[in-house]
Amino acid sequence: LEEANSSKKVCDGIFITHAHIGHYTGLMFLGREVMNANRVTVYGMPRFNKFITQNGPWSQLIDLENITLKTLSTDSIEQLSENYSIKTFSIPHRDEFSETAGFVINGPNKSALFIPDIDKWENWSVDINEMITQVDYAFLDATFYDESEIPGRKMSEIPHPFVVESMERFSSLPDSVKSKVIFIHLNHTNPLLNEESEQYQTVKKAGYKIAKKGDRYLL
Repeated sequence: LEEANSSKKVCDGIFITHAHIGHYTGLMFLGREVMNANRVTVYGMPRFNKFITQNGPWSQLIDLENITLKTLSTDSIEQLSENYSIKTFSIPHRDEFSETAGFVINGPNKSALFIPDIDKWENWSVDINEMITQVDYAFLDATFYDESEIPGRKMSEIPHPFVVESMERFSSLPDSVKSKVIFIHLNHTNPLLNEESEQYQTVKKAGYKIAKKGDRYLL
């Protein structure tokens, strides 16, 4: 992002999945204390938009017109340009402050599935395996590698599909489909952050990808 009061361009819009801290607090950089952006469109589901409208300091972004809210709904499609559109769908997740959304991003040549957070695949009425077959890239929740990752914490209180569970669920998919999966949203405890780890090598050998900072995928 560039300075909003300069001649350089600021991002046109931001899609928010839900109101857990790591997924919306980046909006602070659009505020008066940082960029002082001008009416950047922020796309969110109804409860999310209500959440930041009614709670400071996020409400100040709206009051000062640093951002403009646009409300998404399940199965809605935002046509961003002639070649790009984003479809929104609902995801089962811990929804203390807002509902949770996932997205299918369609470009002129390829499409991408984006699900950084979900409780468990089996809690969703949608067949994730079928969804993966329908896109070119599948960016999927890999918060934790397995249930032993955070000793002393009840993993049931922070449910995510463990990577080992996802690999088991996807095991019947052909290699050409497995290669579409890019694991994202890794917790700082996740051994997949270490390319030398046994777990990292296991995932790679199974045919999946693991996201790294600076990766670019063209649509």
